[in-house]
Amino acid sequence: MIIQLRIKMEKIRIEPTDVSPEVIFDIEKNLFSIKGKSVVTEVDSFYIPLIEWLENAQEQLDKRIDFVFDLEYFNIFSSKRILFILYKLRDLKEEGVDVHVIWHFSIEDDDMKEVGEDFACMVNLPFEFISNTMHPELI
Repeated sequence: MIIQLRIKMEKIRIEPTDVSPEVIFDIEKNLFSIKGKSVVTEVDSFYIPLIEWLENAQEQLDKRIDFVFDLEYFNIFSSKRILFILYKLRDLKEEGVDVHVIWHFSIEDDDMKEVGEDFACMVNLPFEFISNTMHPELI
């Protein structure tokens, strides 16, 4: 007799700072998002645990996941790690997980939309692009 144990993955919730985004990875609530600004200088210490979490969560991701990116800005160092997350999501899709990426961008920021379109081509995942309007207090 084979006994298979499934260890429940702890959710990740990282509050945003002036240099790092809010991160929510919650299998139970099916919430996966990275929101805000990412200009962290120690990108590996921030992003590697997120990538490892996705690797370890694969067996528990048994339904559609909508992974939301709602980034106002990120630097080149963060860009590479975001791409690594997208590659990990592609790997999950290849293993049978129904992965969809929702990429938010400001209607006033064509560059962020173009970056999302470039990422979509690079990883060959379904992306949904959603334009946000600027918050009135920022205008």
